[in-house]
Amino acid sequence: MQAASRESYKVAAERLDAYARGAEPSAVASTADDILSVATVLRREPRLRRALSDPARSAEDRAGLLTGILGGKVGADALDLLTGLVSGRWSAPSELLDGTERLGVEALLASADKAGDLGEVEDELFRFGQVVSGQSALSNALSDPIAPAERRATLARDLLAGQARPVTVRLVEAALGGFGGRSFSGALTRLVELAADRRDRQVAYVTVAAPLSDEEERRLGARLSEMYGREVSVKQTVDPEVLGGVSVRVGSDLYDGTVLRRLNETRNALAKR
Repeated sequence: MQAASRESYKVAAERLDAYARGAEPSAVASTADDILSVATVLRREPRLRRALSDPARSAEDRAGLLTGILGGKVGADALDLLTGLVSGRWSAPSELLDGTERLGVEALLASADKAGDLGEVEDELFRFGQVVSGQSALSNALSDPIAPAERRATLARDLLAGQARPVTVRLVEAALGGFGGRSFSGALTRLVELAADRRDRQVAYVTVAAPLSDEEERRLGARLSEMYGREVSVKQTVDPEVLGGVSVRVGSDLYDGTVLRRLNETRNALAKR
């Protein structure tokens, strides 16, 4: 987002947090559903996106337009948050859409946080991403942009039935819709990171040939926390092809101490002789 859009989103996010502090988790989750439903409409209606982000219209005019469209169709809390959102300045219609989607996702995460489930939701999102990436047929079925969105959502709901919290399922549906213009796998990764960020944590993606023990994972997390000055949420991926050692990615930082990397470096060095 450009500066004006970032500031408008920041104001809306602060209003969301203030609302969520005084509301029940179920009410916040219902508000999140309303906001995400409006995001779906905005994605489908480019003319509406343009009208609601048009800088030539006053904030009151844009808020009134949205109220006229949504009155009686969404809850009062969602309408209040959304009219606040469109009253801000948006650098482009697409950024208003991104802001609406993000606000809906953050509302879902806030509801899980209020319920004490946010850590579990973060883990469920990561594990589902691991399951999907490990099965090419499933990954293709869920990522296919040509397949009807509802068919893919039904497949995801069936897979997650009894295995994940309702908030997790709803977030997966947001990922299937291309949250933030990302691919399905990219959207899932972003959602994991947003969940961790709401818990004031950094995500470390760790790849190993064999699972780390609980104590090894704890020590690694503690070391990374010292390095980054923030609690770290360790997410393990087991890949026998790395042969041994550990690869750690935190944001744009990559620490690759795997045997596979060392073998590749040796092979490349020999090839240059």
